[in-house]
Amino acid sequence: MTESSSDFILLNPRDNVATARRTLKNGSNMTLSGESIKLLRTIPGGHKVALSSLSVGQELIKYGQNIGFAKADIEAGEWVHTHNVELKEVGRDYGFCEDFKQLEPIEDKGDAFSGFARAKGRAGTRNYIAVISSVNCSATVSRYVADHFRTNDFTREFSNVDGVVAFTHKGGCSYDPNHGHELLQRVIAGMARHPNIGGYLLVGLGCEVNQIPALVDAHQLDQLEEGEQAPSFLTIQQTGGVRKTVESAIKAVKEMLPNVNAQKRTPQPVSKLTLAMNCGGSDSNSGVSANPALGLASDELVRRGAASVFGETTEIYGAEHLLTRRAASREVGEKLISQIRWWEEHTKMFGSTIDNNPSPGNKDGGLTTIFEKSLGAVAKAGQAPLAAVYDYAEQITTKGLCFMDTPGNDPVSMTGLVSGGCNVGVFTTGRGSVYGCKPSPCIKVATNSPLYNWMEEDMDINAGTILDGNETVEQVGARIYEKIISVASGEKTKSELAGMGDEEFAPWMLGPTL
Repeated sequence: MTESSSDFILLNPRDNVATARRTLKNGSNMTLSGESIKLLRTIPGGHKVALSSLSVGQELIKYGQNIGFAKADIEAGEWVHTHNVELKEVGRDYGFCEDFKQLEPIEDKGDAFSGFARAKGRAGTRNYIAVISSVNCSATVSRYVADHFRTNDFTREFSNVDGVVAFTHKGGCSYDPNHGHELLQRVIAGMARHPNIGGYLLVGLGCEVNQIPALVDAHQLDQLEEGEQAPSFLTIQQTGGVRKTVESAIKAVKEMLPNVNAQKRTPQPVSKLTLAMNCGGSDSNSGVSANPALGLASDELVRRGAASVFGETTEIYGAEHLLTRRAASREVGEKLISQIRWWEEHTKMFGSTIDNNPSPGNKDGGLTTIFEKSLGAVAKAGQAPLAAVYDYAEQITTKGLCFMDTPGNDPVSMTGLVSGGCNVGVFTTGRGSVYGCKPSPCIKVATNSPLYNWMEEDMDINAGTILDGNETVEQVGARIYEKIISVASGEKTKSELAGMGDEEFAPWMLGPTL
């Protein structure tokens, strides 16, 4: 339940804080739930005000859930933020599967998008050729190859190819193979076999830890399905240096181009979409407008047999119990909790904590604690049951709502989701993230109208109309769903039009650099 006035939003009848729609001056009077409260401090837009007097140690409630504790006495009408709020350990009732409820499926076979048919019954929303580095030492060579094809002549001659993109990174050598090696290989293999990749080649140096032959063997990259484009594997040392490798790689791409360009868009069922959901540069409006609307769009995809996947394990902390209660099985719920426990131990190794969040920008936008941030982030998961939980960059094979263990860092999180097979993404932002991620198009949703109007060249959808009172959450959710289908069918996102997505490939790097 959401109750609104012209100035504040109350998200749940249990809440003892409300969120300001805009900056309100000290001494102003607010009316909410039939009561008038005088503001004792200026309340910045997106920030919280106390609806009643709170004693030291008393729970602060938003979304009907605990978001922290008062670390000083707080009077009604007082600004509630980091200066008077603290976190304490809170017990969670995981209630595995107790709230499990399937969504009513939609069997309309006419609901489709225009995509590229791929092997194993998959479908692509884009048609790229990838030049993938096995190690940072081959990154520049990979970039030279991709740059060769950034011409208008290429675009005209191969109109069905979205481009040649270099996937480069900072790893691949000087690390213990027992830490992060398998994960990096999983990312690279996932990109090589991504449904949005029509053909690829791997480029290495030759002496790195992440040897191409071992990578190919571990993930059977040399075993092709009928109709798949044969890849090329090159190393700089064996080919004879930078110039010769660049020339050989360009030749290999040119040989692939006719077959990749021959791929054409055809009607594909919506069930072949795998959506990546992420939020970055969040503000307090994220959990009120954009994320709930995205949750409705996610549910629409799930009802049509598609997969919808979200991640950022460090940003569901404090809200994980809402997911375990709707897990499809106890095993699914317990895997999610095991990932939370891993993060608790992992952060301890570096003298940090999993709740060492939100970021400065999040706090400026009104988010006070990780619990508050997480409750808003989980809103993008909609109402679908949690069907599966995946490790980072693990291949997504389950339909329905899924979770993937990723850091909260946006490029690293989205790299894992895309490597897992997500062929389209939606990214919500309240502060103005300009993220794009090849090879999957990324739709950006602004949480508030001032941001959308200020950065319209970068934002695809304005969910601030919910806060403005011009649209409902359901109406914006329907617009997001329609945009997903349109973008999957070839419409360019704002980040694509700006040329974003080459530098955002960022595999999660674990372990020491030796």
